[in-house]
Amino acid sequence: MTRPTEATDLFAEPDLPRLHTRDYDVRAYRRDDTTMLIRGGVRDVLPAGFYDDADTEPLTMHHMVVDLVVDTATLEILEATVLFEQHPHPACPNIVDHYGRLVGLSIARGFTHRIRELFGGPRGCSHTTALLQAMAPVAMQAFLGSRIIKSTPSTGNSFGANLSSPEGRAARAEGNRNTCHVWSDDGEHLESIRTTGAIMLPIPISRRLSDRGIDPDAWQAAAGTTPPTRSNDEE
Repeated sequence: MTRPTEATDLFAEPDLPRLHTRDYDVRAYRRDDTTMLIRGGVRDVLPAGFYDDADTEPLTMHHMVVDLVVDTATLEILEATVLFEQHPHPACPNIVDHYGRLVGLSIARGFTHRIRELFGGPRGCSHTTALLQAMAPVAMQAFLGSRIIKSTPSTGNSFGANLSSPEGRAARAEGNRNTCHVWSDDGEHLESIRTTGAIMLPIPISRRLSDRGIDPDAWQAAAGTTPPTRSNDEE
């Protein structure tokens, strides 16, 4: 299987008739020093000819958008907005106001279980509830990033410098602890960080640096300074 290009399709399209497409898109934005916006969308697209052979265009059946304003210190949801852009039945949007119960919840561990309790099955819209479950991990990643990135009007984001700083390593380790098998509390990865203080660059960052002609090890060692670049003699 060929690798898809960045920021395009998630995977290569097989040479087969498409039956259904569901897309999730979740993004996090820094609003100010204390809050972030998590915006997510879900869209179901039916293939051309699904209901009528004469219709040659795909048809969007569901399209929902959710905005969550989250406190970056407590991870509490401060505002929640649900928008039904496209839906199959007139009564579908009647459930929108029910999602106001998101306000006051914390997007932390246990959030997915709480979402199922409040909005699962007949208590909500299945598409919106599934979208919320996809948004929670993005919020946590953004929360971790907000602890590592230092943003100022003059310098902007200095992610590279802080990723390799002692504070950045500690924040990343604690934020990821027990989130998956790699970051298991008793696993080799965290043990290496605790004993050596070193943390490996994520593979995509190492690849991108290499593609730019920069040695990842040298770049990480010089974190907080201008990354070294190739000289003309090395090209």
